[in-house]
Amino acid sequence: MADPFERAAAKAPPIIGGGCTQRYDPEALSSELGTDFPEAEALWAELQADREPVDEH
Repeated sequence: MADPFERAAAKAPPIIGGGCTQRYDPEALSSELGTDFPEAEALWAELQADREPVDEH
């Protein structure tokens, strides 16, 4: 590899769609890209429990 910084550069996965429907291509996502987060559900529950209830009236 000629450029030592090329290895350290982050690259976004391919994007599909456009405008408001633009999103990362789910077929291109993998754990190597940092998209695997098995603790997400537990973290979300913890964050929601820490929030103070909001009066909707």
